[in-house]
Amino acid sequence: MNSVSPSAAQYMGVVMQDEQVESRRQPSLERQGSFGFRGPQASDASRDTAREPDEMDKVKAKLMSAWNNVKYGWTIKTKTSFNKISPVTILGHSYLLNNEDEVERFRRDFVSRIWLTYRREFPLLEGSTWTTDCGWGCMLRSGQMLLAQGFVVHLMPRDWIWPDALQLTDVDFEVFRPRSPVRAGGVPIPSFGSLRGSSSPEKIPAGSQAPRCCQRKRPESAKDRQAEPIHSKLITWFGDQPPAPFGVHQLVEIGKSSGKKAGDWYGPSIVAHILRKAVAKTPVAQSLAVYVAQDCTIYKEDVVHLCDLSPSQSPADPSDQAWKSVIILVPVRLGGEALNPSYIECVKNILKLDCCIGIIGGKPKHSLYFIGFQDEQLLYLDPHFCQPVVDVTQADFSLESFHCSSPKKMPFSRMDPSCTIGFYAKNKKDFESLCAAVGMALSSSKEKYPIFTFVEGPGQDYGLEGDSSNHSGPSAHILPPDTLSRSNNRRSSEEFVFL
Repeated sequence: MNSVSPSAAQYMGVVMQDEQVESRRQPSLERQGSFGFRGPQASDASRDTAREPDEMDKVKAKLMSAWNNVKYGWTIKTKTSFNKISPVTILGHSYLLNNEDEVERFRRDFVSRIWLTYRREFPLLEGSTWTTDCGWGCMLRSGQMLLAQGFVVHLMPRDWIWPDALQLTDVDFEVFRPRSPVRAGGVPIPSFGSLRGSSSPEKIPAGSQAPRCCQRKRPESAKDRQAEPIHSKLITWFGDQPPAPFGVHQLVEIGKSSGKKAGDWYGPSIVAHILRKAVAKTPVAQSLAVYVAQDCTIYKEDVVHLCDLSPSQSPADPSDQAWKSVIILVPVRLGGEALNPSYIECVKNILKLDCCIGIIGGKPKHSLYFIGFQDEQLLYLDPHFCQPVVDVTQADFSLESFHCSSPKKMPFSRMDPSCTIGFYAKNKKDFESLCAAVGMALSSSKEKYPIFTFVEGPGQDYGLEGDSSNHSGPSAHILPPDTLSRSNNRRSSEEFVFL
């Protein structure tokens, strides 16, 4: 799931070739260990030889770790260009970057998003020789960022902004006024880093459908500052130490039940189920549940069964006093080998919703966390930057490396069709609103069938280990046979492949 620059291709080619040779060699060694050689009986010398692959694997892991630490430990700073006349959407917030104040609001919002990247020199992952996830853990990191965003909206004040966001003084984007629909040009707005008084932003043009324009009248609120202990605590849950409930150590351990191990590449669907299990097993998230859709279908009765803590209530009871908040994850495939352009407008409308907490996916072999868009380009956070591990058990540890000041964009056309979409509902009323709003967004697709569907009844157990529900009743919705076959095709090719 990792892309390489042209200048590094010759070196990566050697690494990948060695890896392919090793992958072909390993099964042969395993067969020898299981069934013996066809020649004479193994002697002490041959048993010593049989132990060599273990040592070779350790050396290989160390070499690969060193290479990846160098490869992802530095980056070339480039400025991303945004135009003034089109709104930028970030998970339900819309910004028209036509004045400095609006640019500052956009920047504070972006920098406040929790950024989780490759780390090195963390404690050894159990059962492996890995002390870094560089080169293989990008989808886990993208999943962590999506889950962290779910916790932000679950625990923090509405529209929370990190009070120290402006301390990240690097300015890594520019704003232009396009001269034509095709090519942007002009002069960037200066002094992005300076804090200025707020003024009313210009009105968003009709038809932009911005669900929530940023109307923050002050650079910092008392609630934002008071929420800082929660912010720090939340970061510790994603720390790179074995006890952290949503850290790499725990996620890799949970992934073993799905046949994954440290050093493997994870697909967006597998990560969705790993996150569900991680939330279910930890006491820090007792007020939150995670539901993973089955076969591109959200079974509403299963969500109610998962979240309603008052079984005696009838489904029609409007009370939500005993209701768990829920993160809904929907693994989907938006095309065959490449993204189907018919789904682009639908993805945009989903990212405009308040209830959306992002999309984990990326471009082929390169996982990213999508949080918004402008025009025909997606806005994302990139986990492919290797940083030293931070000891989050220390008091007053630095939060700076968990926030990014460099917004990046990529064309929709480069998006890998395999992805997982995330939503959040705080209570039953919010869940009902979510169903209505997402249903409208899905209807904007030009395809005959929507990206995914909502069904009133419970789902069936299709034999998936990651089934989000314990219901075993009959399905209340029967999809046409051709739709079922399409879902199966999606599921069989859901994971990114490293070539």
